[in-house]
Amino acid sequence: MDLLDWARTLFALIATLALIVGAAYAARRLGMLQPGGPGIKRMRITETLLIDTRRRMVIVRVDEREHVLLLGPTGDLIVGDMAAKETPPAPSTGIGETTN
Repeated sequence: MDLLDWARTLFALIATLALIVGAAYAARRLGMLQPGGPGIKRMRITETLLIDTRRRMVIVRVDEREHVLLLGPTGDLIVGDMAAKETPPAPSTGIGETTN
């Protein structure tokens, strides 16, 4: 192989990698890489706690309810459920606030 063949091969590799990176960037910008896509998420994991190497406790929030689950290799168990606590508003810094 002469120098021209090596340059052509290197250019093809760089062009292929640029196309892959460009496609990934476009997919991320369009929201295609998010699990569930764009929109309102009804379910999310609030907290997780590792019990031992095979089991973990998970708090899952679905709409306005929270469920405590014990996940393990032999099966999953619902430990409890309750109404979800409202998240407190962020504390104000007092900067730029006016009082009447």
